[in-house]
Amino acid sequence: MWIVKLALRRPYTFVVLSMMLILSGIASTTRLPKDIFPEIREPTVSVLFQYPGFTAADMANAITEWTEFITTQFVADIKRMETRTIFGFTVMRLYFHPNVDIDRAVAQVTAVQQTVLKRLPIGTNPPYVLIYDPSSVPVMLVALASQQLTEAQLFDFGQFTVRQSIAPVKGAQIPLPWGGAPRVIMVDLDPERMMAQGVTAADVNQAVSGQNVILPTGWVRIGKTEYYLQLNNSLPTMEALNALPIKNNNGRLVYLGDVAHVRDGYQPQTNLVRLDGHRTVFLSVGKSGEVSTLDIIAQTKEVLKNIPTPADLKFVVLFDQSAYVLGAIQGVVVEGMIAAGLTGLLILLFLESWRGTIVVIVSIPICVFAAIFLLGATSNTINLLTLGGLALSVGILVDDATVTLKNIHRHMAMGKPLVPAILDGSHEIAIPAFVSTLCICIVLLPVGLLTGPPRFLFVPMALAVIFAVATSYLLSRTLVPVLTHHLMRGEHDSASERPKTAFQRFHAGFERGFEAFRQRYLGLLAWALHHPTVILLVFGVAAMLAVLAVPWVGRDFFPPVGGSQIRLHVAVPTGTRIEETGAYFRRIEDEIRAVVGNDIDVMLDNIGIPQPNNILLSDNVTASSADGEILMSLKADRRHSTLEYMR
Repeated sequence: MWIVKLALRRPYTFVVLSMMLILSGIASTTRLPKDIFPEIREPTVSVLFQYPGFTAADMANAITEWTEFITTQFVADIKRMETRTIFGFTVMRLYFHPNVDIDRAVAQVTAVQQTVLKRLPIGTNPPYVLIYDPSSVPVMLVALASQQLTEAQLFDFGQFTVRQSIAPVKGAQIPLPWGGAPRVIMVDLDPERMMAQGVTAADVNQAVSGQNVILPTGWVRIGKTEYYLQLNNSLPTMEALNALPIKNNNGRLVYLGDVAHVRDGYQPQTNLVRLDGHRTVFLSVGKSGEVSTLDIIAQTKEVLKNIPTPADLKFVVLFDQSAYVLGAIQGVVVEGMIAAGLTGLLILLFLESWRGTIVVIVSIPICVFAAIFLLGATSNTINLLTLGGLALSVGILVDDATVTLKNIHRHMAMGKPLVPAILDGSHEIAIPAFVSTLCICIVLLPVGLLTGPPRFLFVPMALAVIFAVATSYLLSRTLVPVLTHHLMRGEHDSASERPKTAFQRFHAGFERGFEAFRQRYLGLLAWALHHPTVILLVFGVAAMLAVLAVPWVGRDFFPPVGGSQIRLHVAVPTGTRIEETGAYFRRIEDEIRAVVGNDIDVMLDNIGIPQPNNILLSDNVTASSADGEILMSLKADRRHSTLEYMR
């Protein structure tokens, strides 16, 4: 009661506080990261071992088994461990218990892996130790398309120009390019000439590595100056390598050009990328968990615009997650605004007072912005779940204000002055409204008991609802009485003197219809109380039907999302050469292009969907010679999903 009296004595204080909540919420809206889902901060560390040439069985026996044993012995707080071993690679993922210091865990894992190297096969490279973050996923795929540049030139431009240009973008993670051919200087040995000259491959390797070097050789002091000397024996051109001496064969020097051919080549490819029927290169742009997806993509696109490109090179965005993020956020915002509008219309219909409707509706944006401000203060983000929680709470936010205003109306109708009516009406519903708010918060309490990824997903949604509902209760004790005191003054005194408007006549008819409906409901309720057996039987049958429907209901972590992309995984036999894999994919690509290109108009006419303005077929394949897996994406530039058109 004291807070209502304080609000009536100091109205401008609470109006200013409400404006501060709105401004703080707007500032938080522009500052907070925006993503589809909340950041999942589960403490997980990944360890990657590489040994090219080792089979999966050799990797498991020589590296994986001993590494697992030592890691579990000396690294604390491991909840579970998952290891996958394939040809030449071992990926070990360590899941730690909640609230574990991830930096300490990484330090322990790194220290243990360095000691493990002593027991591993000679030549094993030190492993990569990385913090695994499920939120750090590719948010953008950029392909480098050109008809003139070679694969090696595309790879070099992507690695040394594009990758380095995007690196300063805050939160962006850019792995090495996919596809292309990393440029190297190749020395093709001729076995027949080597045999004739008595030269082995080891001789060539020793000569090239021993003579093509740059070494510091010390310094020399001459007079008052000290000169640093350096031996630069690095050959400037490929042709000069042909004159490199290999061996003294009975007084005759054998040069590299006598037994080999030096050329500008590239490393053997282990993956390839195709775009619109041509080989190319693409870069995946990832994100860190604490940076907005929209900011990363916007800054990356701005960087790409400012990169000077050679020849006919152009950047093609194959995948852009910002479209999904913006679509999800806009969808939730629009649904929330529709809910707020319908709520306002319903309140206007029941209260028959546009002033009272304003009093109630004003509390909705204040509660929403206050909840966003508190979400930012608790290190949460703007995402689909937090916005869904706010949209869910829109209908609840008006309850406290509506009940308070309606009770004040009742006391004013009893002939009380405005201020006593406000005090008495607010006092009577203080405890019931507080209990109702607590009930809503208690319903969401089990969400806080979740563990693992569900905790990071659904706790922000619960917090959004709790923050909004709690703010709504506080506003019903402060701002609602203040607005009622200023807007409702004299409304009842002058209402009886004015002629009834069309809306008032409509409201009177609505009240009569609603009263008739209420009477029928009371009659139905009385009949149900006198026939409990029938009611229990009906609800028992309904519950049984619901249980029987469970096997036909799908189960998934997230609901299915219709997007404008089809991802097709095609597996060829293990061990298939990368060239054969590419040829196999090219045949699949031609078949799909023929279907989409030739039959799409007929298909759209047959199913009654209007023809889109532009159909873009862009495909990319990442084929590995180790497992022969192909990944293809079809993207259509339109509003409906590809699956809808293909059906």
